[in-house]
Amino acid sequence: MNRKGALFLGTLLGTVCSASHAQDRVTLYGLIDQGIQYQTNAGPGKRVWFDSLSGIVGSRWGITGEENLGGGIKALFTLESGISLGNGQLGQGGTEFGRQAFVGFGSKDYGQITLGRQYDMIWYFPEPLTANALVGASVTAHPGDFDNAGNTIRFNNAVRYMSPNIRGLTFGAEYSFGGVAGDFTSTSGYSVGANYTNGPFQIAAAFDYFKNPTSSPGTGFFTAFANGATPLAFALNRAYRTAQAYQSAVIGTNYRFGNFTVAASYSNVQYANLGASFNNGTAVFNNYDIGISYRFSPTLTAGIAYDYMSGRAVTTASGSIVGDQHFNQFGFLADYFLSKRTDVYGGAGWQRASGTSSLGLPAVANIDNQTDSSNNKTVLVRIGIRHRF
Repeated sequence: MNRKGALFLGTLLGTVCSASHAQDRVTLYGLIDQGIQYQTNAGPGKRVWFDSLSGIVGSRWGITGEENLGGGIKALFTLESGISLGNGQLGQGGTEFGRQAFVGFGSKDYGQITLGRQYDMIWYFPEPLTANALVGASVTAHPGDFDNAGNTIRFNNAVRYMSPNIRGLTFGAEYSFGGVAGDFTSTSGYSVGANYTNGPFQIAAAFDYFKNPTSSPGTGFFTAFANGATPLAFALNRAYRTAQAYQSAVIGTNYRFGNFTVAASYSNVQYANLGASFNNGTAVFNNYDIGISYRFSPTLTAGIAYDYMSGRAVTTASGSIVGDQHFNQFGFLADYFLSKRTDVYGGAGWQRASGTSSLGLPAVANIDNQTDSSNNKTVLVRIGIRHRF
């Protein structure tokens, strides 16, 4: 964080502390998820590193609060930053409050409306029901997080509505105004989703759509980071940065019986209007996952997951066929709670790729956008500790 950012944060904390008497609730909270990861075939050889952002949940700290305004209405806000413990830097590409930053109003009867940088409806609804969320951590993540089911991207400049629970049904909608001055629709996007819960059964779905998703840093869906970083940096989808539109549809379901929980999800992603180099074609991906988790005791849970993803071929202007790629992935993870706030866990994932990548080269393995493998296979291992405060 630079000097200006530190000064701003200090002022913010001072303001929160001095004004806390006027608030019904102001909470400083956080979660540290630090792990050591090992990956085979990571470029020229094996790779070992510490990671704070790719665990069961990414490390973060934040401030949240609400004030009762009367008539069942409350004002609310959240400011939340990602943390990289290895070097003390901010997550989400160095964005100061990169995880969330919003303010708005809420009502038990009518729901919430909020403004700012916010999660999409995929995160709120189907993402918690995927096999990856059930089993957990980077070792079971969808290849490349191409569908945003791993919450790589947030919506900037967004207005969001979340409904109250209506007999087990919740729903929401969000619109991002983009970030290009003088152009109301360029880099804009929207997200809609819903969840239905009935006893041990849950089902949820969501849809994201974004125009000009790879525009200049800080304005597009895939470039919504302070440093302009983009998840379209690997062989899986790097060539599709020319897309003029992006959409992701995800559906997930859970069922609990006894100590078992079963999860399954499907997602369809399209990078549309890829430009003249791809004959203005569309790259399409389909992903399927299934997982099962078992609670051996109140302190020990373990699970396994399988994921299959396929990419549909695209023809280039020169007549080459690219993007016909397939990924098979298995993963497992065990989690042991030492207390209500602290747990330790460990797991591993194996992936095999086949076909041709978006670059027209043999497809290479890549689990959770960690690093492209030097060939079509890779193993990722993670051992971690989590602490909540």
